Amino acid sequence: MTAETITELTAVTTDEDFLAVTGQYRRELLAHCYRMLGSVHEAEDLVQETYLRAWRSYHGFEGRSSLRTWLYRIATNVCLTALDSRKRRPMPTGLGAPSAHPDDPLVELGEVLWLEPVPDAMVGGDPHDPATIVAGRASVRLALIAALQQLPPRQRAVLVLREVLRLRAAEVAEMLDTSVAAVNSSLQRARAQLEEAGLTEEDVVEPDDPRQRELLDRYARAIEAKDVAAIVEVFTADVVWEMPPFSAWFRGPDAIARLIATHCPAEAGELRLLPTEANGQPAYAVYRLTDEGWTPFQLHVLALTDGRVSHVAAFFDLSLFATFGLPARLDDDVALGVAVA
Repeated sequence: MTAETITELTAVTTDEDFLAVTGQYRRELLAHCYRMLGSVHEAEDLVQETYLRAWRSYHGFEGRSSLRTWLYRIATNVCLTALDSRKRRPMPTGLGAPSAHPDDPLVELGEVLWLEPVPDAMVGGDPHDPATIVAGRASVRLALIAALQQLPPRQRAVLVLREVLRLRAAEVAEMLDTSVAAVNSSLQRARAQLEEAGLTEEDVVEPDDPRQRELLDRYARAIEAKDVAAIVEVFTADVVWEMPPFSAWFRGPDAIARLIATHCPAEAGELRLLPTEANGQPAYAVYRLTDEGWTPFQLHVLALTDGRVSHVAAFFDLSLFATFGLPARLDDDVALGVAVA
């Protein structure tokens, strides 16, 4: 913390002054709260709470840590307090059940608070700094967020603060009012659990990679045409498909092909896919043709491995369309333009 920043803080007298000094951190604080809670909507609320607490206590800030670290300390404790009264947000694969048979009835678990995807536009890195963009994509991958939700809250906090934010163990210990030894022990246990998820940096793909673009175009064409054979061709051999709020999940191209053929209510030509980005991954807003026109149906978040689709998370929560800034309806001419030729 520089003397200049301390002077700026002591000169804060209005909301505008405070936001001028601290507002630059809002985006990364939102990403931090999202990693902790697994919900973009709850993360937005907790960032607001973080800024409210910071505004109320800024006069007691003594500059012993950086302003950024001070804000992260507040945000982390706000998240831990919130997690005291909340259950973890899983994906269907995290419920402990084996993969399902595609002919089984689909069971909706409406009482479960499911993991939510987050728009890249809300949590991505500095658009002028490519390094932070790559790091931002890696730190909000859907599989990583799902794995974090399996950790106890304080282990989750330690892992994020140490591995994502790269804070020193002593800083984390001070933030969490614990010892360095306790921090190191929590980090070791958290790392061991995340290793079981098999996450690697190679899972992070570049959005403008021509090979990726061609694969995504094939995926979009196949889904829109409900071409089961073409859908199978874009999948890895161990591809996983899950779709909260339904509890079942499915593994393998053949099982997923049968799932789509038997359970998807749309016929060929009745779906349109609008590209977007979520969790540092390629994603599609899926619209279905109904009597009311082209209406929101699902949000697909894709993981790619070795030039194939290795995971599809199909979210049925239609409130996500507004969160992602997606249209509530597609006009016929727009829908036809979205279809991949």
